[in-house]
Amino acid sequence: MSGHSKWATTKHRKAAQDKKRSALFSKLSKNITVAAKTGGDPNPENNASLAAAVEKAKANSLPKDKIKQAIDKAFGSGKDAANYEEVVYEGYGPCGVAVLCEALTDNRNRTAADVRSAFTHSGGNLGTSNSVAFQFERKGEIVIDKSACDDEDTLMMAVADAGGEDYEDAEDQWIVTTDGNTMMSVKNALVEAGIEVKGAEVVMEPTNPVDVDPQQAKKVMRLIDNLEELEDLQNVYHTMNMTDEILAALDEE
Repeated sequence: MSGHSKWATTKHRKAAQDKKRSALFSKLSKNITVAAKTGGDPNPENNASLAAAVEKAKANSLPKDKIKQAIDKAFGSGKDAANYEEVVYEGYGPCGVAVLCEALTDNRNRTAADVRSAFTHSGGNLGTSNSVAFQFERKGEIVIDKSACDDEDTLMMAVADAGGEDYEDAEDQWIVTTDGNTMMSVKNALVEAGIEVKGAEVVMEPTNPVDVDPQQAKKVMRLIDNLEELEDLQNVYHTMNMTDEILAALDEE
């Protein structure tokens, strides 16, 4: 139960988010609002989608008052009403790397135009529905600070007993991987076992990562960065294999 590629991807994603903290908080809040409204219940214990959205927000240090405001907005009226819809955009970036974008928007035409422009200007192509989705699978990622569990044998047993699939050594943290549908139950089982969880989120993981050279990787990441800057896009996933060599090349920029 060990590995590196998923952590490399996570590490780069978190670093990018940290650089855009204000925009990230806005996206996390929108995600919570939609999850609360769709589930029809402001209580995360009764609303699985909201619970997952709140866990992701906590993992990215969204303040508690912001979480509450986002939940309250889901049940507002008039100008305070939330009118977002979920849309998925798919396409290919440079070197044939598949890209999957999850959006929350109140204007499909605006968002589609922005996404198409980002693909076009980065040497990619926006595809049709389900053109690349089959190359990803839903997984859960649970983050645990090593200060909460510094013994690997203890963690390994706890993850196995909780129904987790895998775990990775991620510097000062452990990242536990689960099936996308069981993330919350695994997280709750870990907490019940006495392991404090920092946060959790559902992600789309590539089933067959694509190998590219460092120079090609820089072209792909320009597209990913441009997409992540779009306010309506919540998450951007890709199939590029994030090796140590590629991470080092990206850090040089």
